[in-house]
Amino acid sequence: MVAYAMISAMQKPPQPAHAGLTHSASVRLQSLTAEAFAPYGQVLQLDAAGQRAINRGTSSRLDLLADLDLHGANGQAVLAVFHAQAQSPRTPCQMLERHNWGSQSFLPLLGARCRLWVATGVATPDLNTLACFEVSGQQGFTLHKGVWHHPLMALEASSFLVIERQGPQEDCEVFTLLQAVHPTWPAD
Repeated sequence: MVAYAMISAMQKPPQPAHAGLTHSASVRLQSLTAEAFAPYGQVLQLDAAGQRAINRGTSSRLDLLADLDLHGANGQAVLAVFHAQAQSPRTPCQMLERHNWGSQSFLPLLGARCRLWVATGVATPDLNTLACFEVSGQQGFTLHKGVWHHPLMALEASSFLVIERQGPQEDCEVFTLLQAVHPTWPAD
């Protein structure tokens, strides 16, 4: 339902892909780490060290350093809550989208895991850079503006806090893959 709402809000229909994978139609699933995810954005580790006591010790604060870029094309920062339905861990990637005028950050509100498909590319996704990450319930992430990604793919029904750009012009470009790409597990 969340992915459908995001797609239906676009002003132009999805375009078919003109490039294919140079390898099989599967991508190895990997854990989300700062090093592996660096070409696409930043990992927000919610259980990281460095928390400090605040409010007379009744709370702790963890500052998450994120490279937020939310003001392109007269945009402004907006907080949203995405209520996501659970999807199967075997759900393939069949499309990618990107936002050229702003970054997007996703943080699980109830510790839910999600699957994250990303790729780099200028006019279209470079499918040779397509990666699939398993995001733990103690991780969030910030996607750099212009990074191709699959809409939120929650593995449990849950809610996610999203920090993104909102502006007078829609900022969502969709790329439809010619063939579905399936995740494979390291032991597969």
